[in-house]
Amino acid sequence: MPNAVTSTPHDPAADPEPIKAVPVRRPGQIVAAIIVAVLVVLFLYGAATNKAYGWDTYGRYLFDTRILTGVGYTLALTVIAMVVGVILGVALAVMRMSPNPVLRSVSWVYLWVFRGTPVYVQLVFWGLFPSIYKKIDLGIPFTVQFAHFDIQTLDAAFAFAAIGLALNESAYMAEIVRAGFTSVGEGQTEASVALGMSWGQTMRRTVLPQAMRVIIPPTGNELISMLKTTTLVTAVPFSLEVYGRARDIAGVNFQPIPLLMVASTWYLAVTSVLMVGQFYLERYYARGSSRTLTGKQLQALADAEKAGAAGDVAPGTALPGEDGR
Repeated sequence: MPNAVTSTPHDPAADPEPIKAVPVRRPGQIVAAIIVAVLVVLFLYGAATNKAYGWDTYGRYLFDTRILTGVGYTLALTVIAMVVGVILGVALAVMRMSPNPVLRSVSWVYLWVFRGTPVYVQLVFWGLFPSIYKKIDLGIPFTVQFAHFDIQTLDAAFAFAAIGLALNESAYMAEIVRAGFTSVGEGQTEASVALGMSWGQTMRRTVLPQAMRVIIPPTGNELISMLKTTTLVTAVPFSLEVYGRARDIAGVNFQPIPLLMVASTWYLAVTSVLMVGQFYLERYYARGSSRTLTGKQLQALADAEKAGAAGDVAPGTALPGEDGR
């Protein structure tokens, strides 16, 4: 009979003493932090005691019904413009990558026009749209018209503002989406096809998840930028968004500074929420792209090493990260 393997009992006293890490002193950081804190306190004190800011007016109009209505219109413009811009941008990106030269040329001209002219100028043109096209006829050219629309009688400032923002945004989203798709190596697609995946499965399971790592960060920036670009829709003219409402109120009480601060506060609040959502989206799509272990994985690894030193780990036990979690 073969000899049984005997395990030597673990002696904790024989373990080496743990290393006591002493952090490096950085006096420069402490001095810089003190200077910044002093400057911030001085600025806040000066702003709080400066009557020109009109803090009483600021507090009175921060939750005013007209301002809240303007916030709603701002969010509506942002969402509509981004949704339409993303959908149209994806279509333009596919056209840019198409082997059809006609589609590539149409997409290139579209991007050339809308990226080459300022968004404010484009919105001015949309505001003048009823003057350029007074009537629109739908039907068979030069024969029968089925419907007639008198553009000058339409009260469609909000629609024109949303269209102008969406068309401009689609040109930038097209390049963002195209960059995301081209960032995925051709070998990934070839491997998916070799595994028997269809084109749709390859795009959904292989290309899109990897492309989203490149698409999400600039798309989040575009969303935040769109929120602030809505201040330009006064060129249409449309003045029911939050900045337009604040400007109208300031034109009555002649206190533009506190009203500008009211509008800025709401822009900061909405932007902060969007930035938090962008952070979690980026973290979700960045899974597996970094070899850095999370805090939970590091703790599990430390526990496994302690158990292994005590001889309690069974053969074949997977270490943290080996099972993909």
